Amino acid sequence: MPAADSYSYLGPPGTFTEMALAQVPNAAGKNWRPVNNVGEALDDVVAGRSTAAMIAIENSVEGGVSATQDALAAIPGLRIMGEYLVPVDFVLVAPRGTTLADVKTINAHPVAYAQTHRWLETNLPGHGHIPAASNVSAAATLLTDSTADAAVAPPGIDKHHDLDVLAERIGDNRNAVTRFVLISKGGALPERTGADKTSIIAELPSDEPGALLEMLEQFATRGVNLSLIQSRPIGDTLGRYRFVIDIAGHVHEERVADALLGVKRTSPRVIFLGSYPRADRQAATVTAKHEDDVFADARDWLREIITGKS
Repeated sequence: MPAADSYSYLGPPGTFTEMALAQVPNAAGKNWRPVNNVGEALDDVVAGRSTAAMIAIENSVEGGVSATQDALAAIPGLRIMGEYLVPVDFVLVAPRGTTLADVKTINAHPVAYAQTHRWLETNLPGHGHIPAASNVSAAATLLTDSTADAAVAPPGIDKHHDLDVLAERIGDNRNAVTRFVLISKGGALPERTGADKTSIIAELPSDEPGALLEMLEQFATRGVNLSLIQSRPIGDTLGRYRFVIDIAGHVHEERVADALLGVKRTSPRVIFLGSYPRADRQAATVTAKHEDDVFADARDWLREIITGKS
């Protein structure tokens, strides 16, 4: 099938990633390709098997998804086209006829287990935990593997597998949300909406006092707020880091563009991941001295000085 008709996502059907992909208007009715991991999803995009891939990049409880951040730093030419938020909660499922009193051992992905352990300890004291490869496989293996009695899984999993729901809303944090991004291969930037986000990855030049401060000052002095800054080791030696940074604003805004120029001057490598609409549609607060026309006036003033027209 042509790449324009395909979207890759972490499968199988029933995952939170599929819920995020369901929010993309252009994806409805197209071919959705379930894959096993982030690398496979992005490889589909690079190879042209899919027009875009939906991948998790941040969780409100666990923080940034390191596998996604590292993949975006390693694979050139990728672009974030949009972000999507999915509330994260879990259900406890079991084979038909199982009761809560029957449950002694639980299948659960380690992240899901970490986000439900308080409920599990309260309601199933002394239970055993068998790590699963994914939230969906935790449930699916109940039908083929009798080692576990129940599984922690996403809501709606019983629509895909013949299982009973023993308990709902077992997540320990009722406000947990996972942020997903839709990744494509290059292409034009989404239009500026007034409620946008820009993502970059920037490396520090060296492990020395003030290096990070110098990078952050490029944003602070231009009135640019950051909604995420997370370090990841570059891997070539100890003490060398890159930073995944989310900026409140669009690269077509003067203050954001000027800040990126400053970062480029202070960092040996900057990866531009894209400017795209914020999922929460929250506009950035911009002070009067950082409005677009102020930057334009300053450039005109300097141009007149250089050309001798002042």
